[in-house]
Amino acid sequence: MSERIVIVGHGMAGARLAADLLGHPGDRKITVLGAEPHRAYNRIMLSTLLAGKIDEPDVELTEAAGHGVDVRTGVAVTGIDRAARTVRTADGEEIGYDHLVLATGSRAWVPPLPGLDPAALPERVVPFRTLDDCRRILDVAARARRALVLGGGLLGLEAARGLASRGLDVAVVHPRGYLMERQLDPAAGAVLAGTLAGLGVTAHLAVAATAVAADGDGVRLDLADGRSLTADLLVLACGVRPDTALAADAGLRVDRGVLVDDRLRTSDERIWAIGDCAQHGDGVSGLVAPAWAQARVLAQVLTGADPTARYRPRPPVTRLKAAGIDLAAMGDPTGGEGEELTFADPARGTYARLRIAGERLTAAILVGDNPSVGTVIQLFDRGSPVPADRRALLLGRALGGAAPATTETPALMPDAATVCQCNNVSKGALVRCWRDGARSVDAVVAATRAGTGCGSCRDAVTGIVDWLSESDSVEVTR
Repeated sequence: MSERIVIVGHGMAGARLAADLLGHPGDRKITVLGAEPHRAYNRIMLSTLLAGKIDEPDVELTEAAGHGVDVRTGVAVTGIDRAARTVRTADGEEIGYDHLVLATGSRAWVPPLPGLDPAALPERVVPFRTLDDCRRILDVAARARRALVLGGGLLGLEAARGLASRGLDVAVVHPRGYLMERQLDPAAGAVLAGTLAGLGVTAHLAVAATAVAADGDGVRLDLADGRSLTADLLVLACGVRPDTALAADAGLRVDRGVLVDDRLRTSDERIWAIGDCAQHGDGVSGLVAPAWAQARVLAQVLTGADPTARYRPRPPVTRLKAAGIDLAAMGDPTGGEGEELTFADPARGTYARLRIAGERLTAAILVGDNPSVGTVIQLFDRGSPVPADRRALLLGRALGGAAPATTETPALMPDAATVCQCNNVSKGALVRCWRDGARSVDAVVAATRAGTGCGSCRDAVTGIVDWLSESDSVEVTR
């Protein structure tokens, strides 16, 4: 009898797990239940869709398809019977499982402000989380001139930049003293605010919203300092919360997320959790790279391909790469031992801060055009020794003005260098894929998944493929 694996959630984590399971041999029946009525899509690319740079088909993910895979969209799961090992759907169907995987993701958080009812938001007030949210924002934006974004984190700034690129007058309201305070320091936040101002996005900082009033003509946001801002659209980007309701109702151990061990197993040995809803250790990630790494490990465990596989989180790298903005942040540069290097040129929208301990890069913030950003990420990710000339990393050039050698040509990039952080794809893997017959960017991407996450490595993948195209004989530097 086929082993029954039920996946609740058809987002980026659930869809990836289904595909990874299908990639392993064995007799099993995989059922994927997605509450949203859409095919699986890349949530990270919604800001690019909002900016009008891509169309809806471009955000769709390749779905698992084949014998033994049953993908159902628009099917919400309302309960879990752990004793009977079944899940119940909104239409009353009961589906049995041998292994149940929760990939329920997270939900946009609506702040408890007067005028905001999470169950019935006004037409002109829209959270920014799902494809349907993006559609609603675009619908209102098409007849709007001014927009407000509540929240100056990564998602809020991506939404603001996307709307500004459509010609709207955009203002961001953020209760903290500087933007992206979880990833940046005050100096970097100030440089970022200046860059955004030049792109048509005004930032109102260190002020909280106190109330919202909306009608058919517009929306008003009242602030704690007595001011009121008006616009045609208000986008809520106030953070997300792991969707743990299903797990909690079933009696599973839940903290901020569904608690899991190194195998991604919950407090029930038959139930597992991955992605935004899962809490491994002290925190939840909310990023795509950990979710896909968890899917890869769980597929190995469930299929028996590697029963000893364990999830080991890697230090996250945050990227904000929108038109006119380039930002990378990793680690905590504001504390810890070691030497610290900083450089700021606010007039050019450039800022860099590095922390180095034991000849290893432990944290970094890079805002603006810096040719060494790829090298910095590699050093942080792999824990490799930093070069003797720190200025090459800080300024993006050596003292004589030349760019770091590692950025000049793919021929000088080590085989082990990670090109795609989201999917952990190395330069060597891209070269091997090319040698195996993938002779275009699309073919290489399809085979390795490089560039299918945040998309920030797409140019690097294209550069490597172009380099390979110029020479049939490539010797990879090791």
